[in-house]
Amino acid sequence: MSEQREMKERNPWHTPLTILIAVVGVIAIVALVTVAVLQNKPLIPKHKYGIVLDAGSSHTALYIYKWPAEKDNNTGRVEQTLSCKVKGPGISSYASAPKLAGESLEACMKDAEEFVPNERHEETPLYLGATAGMRLLNMEDNVASDQVFQAVSETLQKSPFSFQGARILSGQEEGAFGWVTVNYLDDRLSQGLETTGALDLGGASTQISFISDKFDGSESPDNAVAFRLYGNDYNLYTHSFLCYGKDQVLRLALAHQTQSGPGSIADPCFHSGYSEPKNYSILYDSPCVPSKKPSGAPATFTHTGKGSFQQCQEVVKNVFNFSQCTFNQCSFNGIFQPTLQGPFGAFSAYYFVMNFLNLTDTSVPLESVKEALSRYCATPWETIKQQHPGIKLKYLSEYCFSGTYIITLLTEGYNFTSETFSDIKFIKKIKGSDAGWTLGYMLNLTNMIPAEAQDTPLLPHAGYVSVVTVIALVLFLLFILSLRPLWPRCSQKPQIV
Repeated sequence: MSEQREMKERNPWHTPLTILIAVVGVIAIVALVTVAVLQNKPLIPKHKYGIVLDAGSSHTALYIYKWPAEKDNNTGRVEQTLSCKVKGPGISSYASAPKLAGESLEACMKDAEEFVPNERHEETPLYLGATAGMRLLNMEDNVASDQVFQAVSETLQKSPFSFQGARILSGQEEGAFGWVTVNYLDDRLSQGLETTGALDLGGASTQISFISDKFDGSESPDNAVAFRLYGNDYNLYTHSFLCYGKDQVLRLALAHQTQSGPGSIADPCFHSGYSEPKNYSILYDSPCVPSKKPSGAPATFTHTGKGSFQQCQEVVKNVFNFSQCTFNQCSFNGIFQPTLQGPFGAFSAYYFVMNFLNLTDTSVPLESVKEALSRYCATPWETIKQQHPGIKLKYLSEYCFSGTYIITLLTEGYNFTSETFSDIKFIKKIKGSDAGWTLGYMLNLTNMIPAEAQDTPLLPHAGYVSVVTVIALVLFLLFILSLRPLWPRCSQKPQIV
């Protein structure tokens, strides 16, 4: 027994201190490895949400956005997760019955309550932005406009979300936020890439927004918006043409053709065989139509079609004013526009009309697009109805006009040419989110796009944990090697005295 005890005393690995060091080292390694494993374990993501209602001239749509809740300063990637089209017309149509404007939103708001988790309701911002339809109503009857806003606000305040107010966006804001949306979704802002211009077409207005290295805002400050996003400065040219959305231009074109108060007109922008009675008073009941109902005109006129793209283009051109420009270059109506630059995304009615006409492929030469439109417009009305039985006749009847207007607006109005037409891309969504002003509006109000670029760590968190683990292992091995002088004594056979 005394010999065994003496053997242990001569073996340093049997000392309490050595055993303690070994145990602590093993525990440290196990702990570091465990932390690394747990750190890289997939987590159930938590999200925050934002809701924007787009109250347009023809309809209202609700969009829900979400982003990672764990990101500092809410800088996580924002994506659209739900859209809901409100049944009925735009809120401006309820001027005579404003209460109905609020009630029209209830179904989509209920969908939003069910979609957003209950625990996120109170912190979810809710916005309503109204565009050209409400701009026109406010011009025509600001009391009615206020009553409509009061009605929709009362409905939205009853929701469990954090209602941030309802207001009319200016045309400049609508164009600028559309540009932000398109470039944010395409990751062009965060990566400092060449930006994409934005072309938006609604029922009552149209917007164009793009960056030009020849535009600093000095020549036309009313068309300038300055941004600092992700550490980059942008001088954005933007202009909104109120009354030049496709619905209001159709009014203008019809008004131009009925100035003498005829009982019927043969409209080249509608298919041959088309014939519908139209009300003079309704046609001229818009602040966009400068002239009044012709004196002595009957209550109605018969609107017939003759289906000619070339003649329709001439009718459409009459709604533009190309005769005056006090700048070195203009688009139309005397509005300054710098030289077009870069690619453009055309969305909203641009996409829906051109998609119906199967003309979204801009690699097709412009002349071929015009020829296709010419063939479509020349197709008899009865044939068109047979080819598209599921589309409402009102919408179906207007595609010849709308397609012709879009081509005329892009080429004659915005100065796209046969060479630059291919720079346009007709888009509905970008990476699952609708192209439009709503996302840019929410990003701006929630300050989710930093002015300065985000500082990033040298390594991602998982890489950092891995490096620490490796260093700890190396240190422990070095510690073991530091005990090397003791190794021969440990390996010697114990001597029996």
